[in-house]
Amino acid sequence: MYLCSVFFLSLGILTSAKAGLPWLGSHFLFSLYWCLMSAFTVAMVRSPEFDNGIEVMDRNGNVIGVSKKAGEKAVMETALSRAVLFGTTFFLPEVLMYFVQRARFVKNPRALGPVRMFVIMSVLAGMLPVSFSMFPQCGEIKRADLEPEILTSTEETEFFYNRGI
Repeated sequence: MYLCSVFFLSLGILTSAKAGLPWLGSHFLFSLYWCLMSAFTVAMVRSPEFDNGIEVMDRNGNVIGVSKKAGEKAVMETALSRAVLFGTTFFLPEVLMYFVQRARFVKNPRALGPVRMFVIMSVLAGMLPVSFSMFPQCGEIKRADLEPEILTSTEETEFFYNRGI
């Protein structure tokens, strides 16, 4: 599913670049492309967690079992946080630089390069903690969302898993 959406989005970007979409529209499409690509990369790198699952713990930190559903939830949360990180880091500096150039804050055109790098680094430095804090490191999953094999071993109602970075 990810691969098809990335393919069709990149095809749309190529055709819109040829059609001459306005500046902001084409940059928005590229940021969507980066969102999908970063989410796809996380999903592919962490695909063993889809297949094998991850450890699920009770309140005291005791491992109850291995859950594929918790693994899917952890990978999806991580993929979403990476999509937000890279999509915003790609799109926001371009928008800010558009307004800097339009308002003529920078008089010398040679100074636009260092200003662009400063804006990119600032947005990345601001978005990195936002991306990491979107979901807690120790995720929570309800009893009803787990596999029956895990449910037979305990009477707990809430379980926890390590989402990873």
